[in-house]
Amino acid sequence: MSNTDLNNEKNPWKTLTTETVLENNWIKVVHHDVINPSGNEGIYDVVHFNGIAVGVIPMDDEGNIVLVGQYRYAIDQYSWEIPEGGGALGQDPLLAAKRELLEETGIKAKKYTQILEMHLSNSATDEYSVIYLAEDLSYHEAEPEETEELQIKKLPLDEVYNMVISGEITDSLTVAGILRLKLYLNEKIEKHISKN
Repeated sequence: MSNTDLNNEKNPWKTLTTETVLENNWIKVVHHDVINPSGNEGIYDVVHFNGIAVGVIPMDDEGNIVLVGQYRYAIDQYSWEIPEGGGALGQDPLLAAKRELLEETGIKAKKYTQILEMHLSNSATDEYSVIYLAEDLSYHEAEPEETEELQIKKLPLDEVYNMVISGEITDSLTVAGILRLKLYLNEKIEKHISKN
């Protein structure tokens, strides 16, 4: 079965009514009365995001990764993460990624490679994300938003990877991005070896 076949499955849900119950600059919460796949009446509430999530993994020439630390209000705990934020729908996500990287870390990169696209919590939200690897870095002054009290840490990729594997890092963009980066770098090594 091809990816096209997987994406063309019939929708077993039927929507009866739809009502917006909350809306602000960032999200809209919509309540749906539905007929579920078993044929029974039910409800389904969905959080729609007014933008997309972007993440950037800044990697220097020595293979170090720059992480950002901040207190996350929603989970009431401190979190070490790759630089990340939001971009406008319909806008090139790379523009948002470049902006977030500069705002949070003061870093600019000459080379960006998109390494991952994913939905972050598709049972309850439609939030979509794109993650980039940023290389050939230069360092400038950070410009964090007023809601951000940030720390910056530079660590070897293997140490960041171990923080992901051990559960010390739990942010979804960071976990997925670092795991994908390890695979991406291994694929590059394998291609290089097979050419020689």
